[in-house]
Amino acid sequence: MFTFSRLLGKNRREENNLLFEGEIALHLSSPIERFIREMANTITLHIFNYYGYYAGSFYPRTHYNSGYMTLRQCEYYLDENKRFTLARKFVEGSLSNIIRNLTYYENRGVGLSAHIKRLKDHLILLNKTQSIEELMSVEGRSKEEYYCSLNEILKNDYFRYTKRERRPPKGPLDTLLSFGNSLLYVTILGEIYKTHLDPRIGFLHTSNFRKFSLNLDIAEVFKPVIIDRIIFTLVNKKMVDESSFEKELGGIYLNEKGRRIFVEEFDRKMNQVISLHGRRCSYQRLIRLELYKIEKHLMGEKEYHPFISQW
Repeated sequence: MFTFSRLLGKNRREENNLLFEGEIALHLSSPIERFIREMANTITLHIFNYYGYYAGSFYPRTHYNSGYMTLRQCEYYLDENKRFTLARKFVEGSLSNIIRNLTYYENRGVGLSAHIKRLKDHLILLNKTQSIEELMSVEGRSKEEYYCSLNEILKNDYFRYTKRERRPPKGPLDTLLSFGNSLLYVTILGEIYKTHLDPRIGFLHTSNFRKFSLNLDIAEVFKPVIIDRIIFTLVNKKMVDESSFEKELGGIYLNEKGRRIFVEEFDRKMNQVISLHGRRCSYQRLIRLELYKIEKHLMGEKEYHPFISQW
């Protein structure tokens, strides 16, 4: 991923993705637009505004979308039972990985047993849900329980959680979560583009007026093991602090320094190699493998089971 910043003037690469940060004017005579036109055949480009909000993407002319796969996605989306089965798998993966995170810190002396018990109860309740609405309700309560537990993990009261607020983020922890999730969404979007899946058709997140929803579904599985763990590292190793943020437009945002630190850690995490079923695999590759599993599920070849971290 190449990362460009209006002020930093630096870039990074992770496969065929470009990421622009900051307000960039695209005019007919703009060198940036000419650059985009030249790269249009091979590069996926994502644009964020100054505050870290996703603004849009440019995709290569060549793509792997399959009419057959799109029809299968539509079939599963329109069939209430098939859609619900997949949607519940995404929440199951998310909640299981959340519990893994807390168990890791519980084993290292952080008092999280009460939170873990309640989350395990939610996991049991999840298996009794019968509709998307019930599913989202359990997910919402589980996330609130989890976010409250982060006050025991994060060793800096400046990042204390009180309430999740997104647009605009009101607290520094909200800011880190929102910025990190945005990076993950576009990373998954780029990976979907390299498969036969259609990113517009999700199962947990409604496919209505949203541009993309499948990447949001997949992100639920990976947020705890990628974004949340990045935040634990950044805060507990004092890589970010109050000086990494700025207040503007009624919210709190990462400043240039803070964004640079986060993106560097995100790139490092995505390239980190782990052992998966006896094979070495990066987190970037892990996302692609998850998408292949969904393809096989949709084609009726193999039932989908979400990735659950073992470490």
